[in-house]
This record gives sequence, structure tokens and C-alpha cells, in this order.
Amino acid sequence: MSFGDELKSEIAHIFGDQWSIRDGQKVPDAEDLKLGNDAVKLTGTVLYADLAASTALVDSREPHFAAEIYKAYLHSAAKIIRSQGGAITSYDGDRIMAVYIGSSKNTNAARTGLKINYIVKNVVNPALKKQYPDYKYEVQQTVGIDMSSLWVSRTGIRGSNDLVWVGRAANYAAKLSDLSPDYPTWITADVYAAIATSLKAKDGMPIWEARSWTAMGGQTIYRSNWWTTV
Repeated sequence: MSFGDELKSEIAHIFGDQWSIRDGQKVPDAEDLKLGNDAVKLTGTVLYADLAASTALVDSREPHFAAEIYKAYLHSAAKIIRSQGGAITSYDGDRIMAVYIGSSKNTNAARTGLKINYIVKNVVNPALKKQYPDYKYEVQQTVGIDMSSLWVSRTGIRGSNDLVWVGRAANYAAKLSDLSPDYPTWITADVYAAIATSLKAKDGMPIWEARSWTAMGGQTIYRSNWWTTV
């Protein structure tokens, strides 16, 4: 069979084979799914944490400096995600994706965003300034969070594959993480409605501000520049 005929046959199988679908009780690993039309279905909250202006960073600074910024940010975000019960599902250059499940998934994800804001402002940037006092660079970042039903499937080829997360939350969280780092945590209205009351205000002051998401049909989303200590 030629290479082209092999691809035609494989694509025909992708579109023609029946799906095997089961409800998930945990965030799956790649080994939990077959490479064929096999999927786990669950309701989850997806978080994307994204380093802002990374292209300008690598274009204007030495490679070792940019690498240290990436490492400090992603290390901090990963540790906080894990501490709040999130499962890290992928790293993509300057950002990290995580999924939360369970009854407190939205509160845990939102708290993660606020904690990442704290660590960047109060630990990462002061350490950066101490090490490089003559540099004017400051780490900025945005966390986006949404919840929805998700299909999880394994994609790629044998020896080189990973999980793909299909559902609104994965797309919306990624798009939210592209919004302004002046408000480092952005969540959808569904997430806001589900988070604990204690995470909506501090000392009687609301910590989230409702905005209209113009790029997505005027949906209501919420932003915050508050933080929670780690």
C-alpha cells in the first residue's frame, strides 16, 4: 500500500468508525484512551495560564533571560494548579493548560488564577528585579477559565500522540487568556455563578467586574486584578 493510500484508509476509519464513549470519573491520562475513536466524557473546568507579550520578550532579550522568565512563570503556575486540585494537561510554549473536576472545580480554578496573580506580583517580579536590577522588564500574564461538558480523545500517531480536549471550556479558556493582563484573571459567567460566595468579595468589596465580551457576541464575562496569598 502506498503512503497516500495508507492515509486515505486511516482517514476513512476516523470518519467511519463508531465511537466508544464512557463517562469519566477523573482527568484521564493518554494511556487511558485508545488511538481509535475512543473518548471519555466529563464535565470540567479548564484553566489556561498564559505569559503575556512573550514574542516581544524573546525578540528583545537574551535567550537565557527569556528561558528564566518562562521557567519561573510556568513552574509557579504548575505548583499552584496542583495545590488547588487541578490536573495539568499540557504545556504549550509560554502557557499551561489544566482541568479541574468535582464539586469545587470552579472555585478551585478561580482561586488558582488569583494565587498565580499573587505569586507573579509578589514573588516572581521582585526576584527578577533583584537579579536584574538594570532591566525594566516585568512579568505580566493572564489566566482564562471556563466550564463545560468535555470530550477527551487521544490524537496523533503511534509513538507521537497526546490528548485533545473538545468542548467550549477548552476554547473559551484559551481565548480568555489572550485578554488584557491588566486584569490577570478572566472567567465566564458560568464559572462566576458557580464559585463560592467567599471568593466573590473581600471585606464587602466585590473582587470581580462584569464585562461584555465583544469578540464573542457580547457575552458577560468577569475580570479581576485581586489576588489570594499562597
